Amino acid sequence: MHDDALQELIHLFSKLPGIGPKSASRLVLFLLKNKEKLMYPLSRSLLASGKSLKKCKVCGNIGVKFPDKICNDPKRDKSIICVVEDISDLWALEKTGSFKGLYHVLGGSLSALDNINPDDLMIKELIQRAKNNNIKEIILALNSTVNSQTTLHYITEKLNGSNVKITKIAQGMPFGAELNYVDEGTLTTAMKARKPI
Repeated sequence: MHDDALQELIHLFSKLPGIGPKSASRLVLFLLKNKEKLMYPLSRSLLASGKSLKKCKVCGNIGVKFPDKICNDPKRDKSIICVVEDISDLWALEKTGSFKGLYHVLGGSLSALDNINPDDLMIKELIQRAKNNNIKEIILALNSTVNSQTTLHYITEKLNGSNVKITKIAQGMPFGAELNYVDEGTLTTAMKARKPI
């Protein structure tokens, strides 16, 4: 039987996404075997990051300085805002290097089941940003789930009447995919969103 401190450590690690009790035990044992090289630097880094990293009140991204690095970048196009649900979505888009505008992180999607309503997300802040005369386009880059689509429609409704162009990212066939490997929902969306050649 593990003692309390060890049990607590394993319990905390098992709360991380994709990590069960077995993986948590392996991680904890690995850290204990590498205290100087990994465990102590990791704990110091976690503590420092926890204190210094905060949410940007403008866009919802995390950073040390505010407005954050992206909001402050003079090279970025300040007339376009790309709306995403999560910071991981922002990171995924940034990795492609294909978007050079600003972002807005909602912090999730609307969900009646999980009791997530518009006040729990950064929707009010988005509407406020859209009122800025410099904003020409808002791209809704939300997921393809039912909750995400509900969120998309809600935001579209709220932005109705503003002078901002509202677009959403294309959905359908992924590049390089073969028809027989693509799921039905994706195929249906791709068929409905067909364009002239």
